[in-house]
Formats: sequence, structure tokens, C-alpha cells
Amino acid sequence: MTTLTAAAARRAALAATGLTEPRPSGTPNRRHLGKVLDRIRLLQLDSVNVAVRAHYMPLFSRIGPYPARLLDEAAWQHRARSPRLLVEYWAHEASLLPVGDWPLFRWRMRQFAANRGRWPAHAVAPELAEKVRACVAELGPVGAGELERVLELRTDEASRRGGWWERSEVKRACEWLFAIGELTTGTRVGFQRHYDLPERVLPGDLLDREIPEDEAARTLVRRAAGALGVATEPDLRDYYRLPPAMSQAAVAGLVEDGLLEQVEVRGWRAPAYKPPEGKIPRRTGARALLCPFDPLIWFRERTERLFDFHYRIEIYTPAHKRVHGYYVFPFLLDDVLVARVDLKADRAAGALLVHGAFAEDGVDRAHVVRELAAELCAMADWLELGEVVVGAKGDLARPLRAEL
Repeated sequence: MTTLTAAAARRAALAATGLTEPRPSGTPNRRHLGKVLDRIRLLQLDSVNVAVRAHYMPLFSRIGPYPARLLDEAAWQHRARSPRLLVEYWAHEASLLPVGDWPLFRWRMRQFAANRGRWPAHAVAPELAEKVRACVAELGPVGAGELERVLELRTDEASRRGGWWERSEVKRACEWLFAIGELTTGTRVGFQRHYDLPERVLPGDLLDREIPEDEAARTLVRRAAGALGVATEPDLRDYYRLPPAMSQAAVAGLVEDGLLEQVEVRGWRAPAYKPPEGKIPRRTGARALLCPFDPLIWFRERTERLFDFHYRIEIYTPAHKRVHGYYVFPFLLDDVLVARVDLKADRAAGALLVHGAFAEDGVDRAHVVRELAAELCAMADWLELGEVVVGAKGDLARPLRAEL
């Protein structure tokens, strides 16, 4: 069995996720977007918009300043010359996936439909679900609020007096139909999901494609292994939130077939796995601010094992108990997470605010400050913010302010 050092495992992980590739010299285009998606396979969606929404940031971390419309068009527009690249579904939480991956989640849709998902069938009135689907078929893409208004108008006065559904039930019905694959996201307006029928969003050949559950699991585990580089079975399982038994069976089968290689990583307690074709560069040259939902760091146990970096998002921690801040971005330099930066985009003031900047132990702080200042300026330019304003918190705040 091959034995890897912890440093080699880090370099393999960074190469797999695309963070060792040089950024485009010009303005990134749809081809660059596709190249990143071929590597990481999904973008997690999250409603927090303190600095920038989570699905935009992993692309910036890998290809630098790119037009946000590239992702918007890939995810929520369909044109003859530039067909939709992405579709929304539950993968690693709510995510944007390549449209071709939609059939790989039929098993999950069936689980939701069989009352084994997070929206149990008994929580949604069948009559309401049918009314919602019919209304979306007529009006879509349409938001839940508009559906509530239309459905209420179409309900006769006697029915409204006797048992009109609560507004939250309409939204629940929309999400239930989304979970079982009978609705999807046609577009988003101000980040609000507008529902549509899958047949109006996805290529026709995908709608009826059935993939056996075990085959889908093997494909998803291979996707995860390709995106992670080196990973334990729980790491692979977490990428698409697979059930343990499904993931374990897939990993065992892929190893037996030579499609995954079991390796030992020094310092890791559990066996690890890597794609046979996975690369381990001698050096990385990476530099990136990573949002809390970047695929490299979203599984906190792996982040700690891979980088010796204990990281928790502190949004739900009371302000007086926060250690590093509200929305903290780890800063990657070469193959080390060297700092933490609490960021906020103050769009009214036209400034990227650095509420706090904290160095990790043992790093070359002068080098970190130079590289971090450059990356913050690039991020501010990308967000069309005129300046970077550094607050007082953290041991990097003063030197970073001076550098900027």
C-alpha cells in the first residue's frame, strides 16, 4: 500500500480542487467556468450575503475576478447558443450541479417520495401539492409568494373560510415537489427561487434516464474522489451526503475494480483513498480566500485533519463569544491555511470591510500580509468596491492596514 506524507496529501487535495492552477491572464469565460465545475462538480448555495453569496466565491478563489453573469447564465438561463450548464438539487446541501448529474439523484428523489427525506409526505396535503404543480405548469417560472396569491384567488370563498392553507404550507409543498424531482428552479430573482417544471429546464434525454442506485453511488463517490484528491470514506460520503452503507459499498467496489486506490496518510487514523490518476504536485503556489462553504473546507473534520486548522463558522455564536468574527474566510497560501479574515461587503459605502485579520501560529507574517493585501484588493475589484477598509481586530490588522 502506498504511504503519503500529510504534506503530499494536502498537495493532492489542492491539485484536485483546482487551486494549484494558474488563473487566466484575461477575463475568465464560460470555458474557465466549465473547467472548474469539471473538477469540483458542485457549488453549495447559501442565503448569507455578508460578503458574497457562497456559490460565487469558489469560482473566484480558483479563476480570479470573473463576470458574475457567467454563473447566473449557466445556472438560471437557457439559450440555444449557450444552454444551461447547471441545475439545482440537494447534493451537499442545496447545490448547483452539472445538468448531466441530475439522473444520479433519482434514488434521493425516490427516498423523499417514500417518506424517508427531510420533507415527509404527510406534512404536505396531496391536494395542495397537485394544485401547486398545476399552477407552476401554467405560470412558471414562479415564486412561492406569487403561487400563494394565485392559489388563494382561485379558492372559492367558502373554502377559504373553512380551511385555506397556511401560507407556509404552499412553500412547503413547493419544496416537497422540488425534493421529489417534480419541480426544479427555473430561475432566481433576488435569490428567491422561482419554480418550474423539469421538462422546461432540463434536456429531454435526462428526464427519463434511470440509473440504478448502486451505479449512481459509485459514480458519485468517484466524482467526490476526483474533487477531493485524497480522502477517507467519511470524506467521500460527505461530499454528496450519501448514506453510510451506500458509500461504504461503493468505495469497496471501486477499490476492488481498481478505480480507487487505498493509501495510508501519515497521521490519519482511517484509511484514505485516491483516484489512480490523481496528481501530487511538488509545490502548489496557491493563493486564495476561501468562503466557509468552499468544497476544500466545508467538512470541518477533514479541514482539521488536512491542514491542522480548527475552523467553525460563528454566525450563530453570540457576538461576545465569537473568537474570529461573524463570517470568516480562511486564507490559503501555498499549501497552508495561514490566516483568518472576517469580511463584509459594505455596498452602500463601496468598501470591502475587514473586521478582523488573524495569523496562524508559525507563519511568516510579513509574507502573509503582502499576499493577503493583494488578494483582498482583487476581491474588492471583483465586487466593484472601491476600497478595502481594515478594522482593529486581530494581530494582522495593523500591518495589513499599513500594507494597503
